[in-house]
Amino acid sequence: MEKKEERVSKRSKKTNEKPVVLVADDEPSIRELVQTVLSQQSLEVITASDGEEALQVAEAQVVDCALVDIRMPEVDGLAVLEQLVLKNIPVIVITAYGTSDVTIEAMRRGAYDFITKPFDIDDLAEKVRKALDYSKTTEVLPIKGSKETSSLMVGMSAAMQEVYKLIGRVASTDVTVLITGESGTGKELVSRAIHYNSHRNKGPFVVVNCAAIPEDLLESELFGHEKGAFTGADERKIGKFELANHGTILLDEIGDMSPMLQAKILRVLQEHVIERIGGTRSIPVDVRVLAATNKDLQSLVKSGNFREDLYFRLNVVQIQLPPLRERKEDIPLLADHFIKKYAAETGKEVTGVTPEVMAALMAYDYPGNVRELENIIARAVALCSGKVLTLDVLPPQVVEPKPALRPLKEVLLEAERRAFRQAVTMAGLDPQAVADLLQVDLDYAKKRLKEWFSSVGSN
Repeated sequence: MEKKEERVSKRSKKTNEKPVVLVADDEPSIRELVQTVLSQQSLEVITASDGEEALQVAEAQVVDCALVDIRMPEVDGLAVLEQLVLKNIPVIVITAYGTSDVTIEAMRRGAYDFITKPFDIDDLAEKVRKALDYSKTTEVLPIKGSKETSSLMVGMSAAMQEVYKLIGRVASTDVTVLITGESGTGKELVSRAIHYNSHRNKGPFVVVNCAAIPEDLLESELFGHEKGAFTGADERKIGKFELANHGTILLDEIGDMSPMLQAKILRVLQEHVIERIGGTRSIPVDVRVLAATNKDLQSLVKSGNFREDLYFRLNVVQIQLPPLRERKEDIPLLADHFIKKYAAETGKEVTGVTPEVMAALMAYDYPGNVRELENIIARAVALCSGKVLTLDVLPPQVVEPKPALRPLKEVLLEAERRAFRQAVTMAGLDPQAVADLLQVDLDYAKKRLKEWFSSVGSN
């Protein structure tokens, strides 16, 4: 320890001409690799082998950006992250533990970005460059609050890491979030992760499926009613918005809501009050509103079936969940997760799958997404008589999938969305850079970015 302190004390606090990057990782090979790569980018790199040394460096020396490993001796990476964020240092978390909880927690505590081992060195250098640019123009604010959630989502693909990062960034705020994606992609899980990582996590989390409740009952379900408000209203009923007070409400499948109820939801978002059916007074509610849909709300707006003003109120931040067929690298993790879950529930000693089963699971396209994969595994575990799942316990459509002919417009739109997602990963939300990468017109790139990604302006 004395050697560390002696080494740190010799560093001055004067600002160098080169930007200074702190690399904190307990693996010597990682520190050496990152130092070599970043030094070639005309950056001054200072390394630390544990959390305590990293904090000593930041105290004794001006640091413009930091890369911090989550798991380190002395002081762990999350604790280091919090201290560096307080010093307005953008932090890129670098670790081998790319689970949803780790990513969300790091972003919630104020991390600028996240990268998992093994990483692409060009990608790492680009993230550092953007963090340095960010530090010149933006104050980094600490994000505080307690966290009470377990691993709600499974997946380490690049697409899911982006989802986790967005969750971590919006969780600590009260902004309205629109969660979009096909049926079965996990939209409710995202909403729960937002709630349980927010300052409202001690309050209620209320889910309303707008498609599952008949329209003539949905208003009473949402806003409640007074005794005698209509035939059969024999007593006062408290609605979901009041039940969610000081917490979060998820309006699931909001694209199925009638125009009349859309207007009432708009009033809640604007004025933070509700009125029970048959009531005469406005009741204030302190509720964060999340909305989810598997429909294209922009198309519904254009056709006059969804209010444009409500769409803009809901779409403050949008989290787009990718279909499972676009993140097949997560299938082994998901399959293992569901095998453990249903083996525990059934009391069976199922521990894995045969190579043939994994090949079949990887080849299938999952029109029902993660929910369908879960059902497949649940069925297979129930039918399994051994310790590993074999082909005979899989449903026929997985073992011998019939090629489905999808509409050409749908295929092309999916390919375009995937291309834009890759371009945004490489270039950020810069319309000109995205247009150059995809070789499309600038106005068209702006239109698609505004349609598919959150926080995109018109510049």
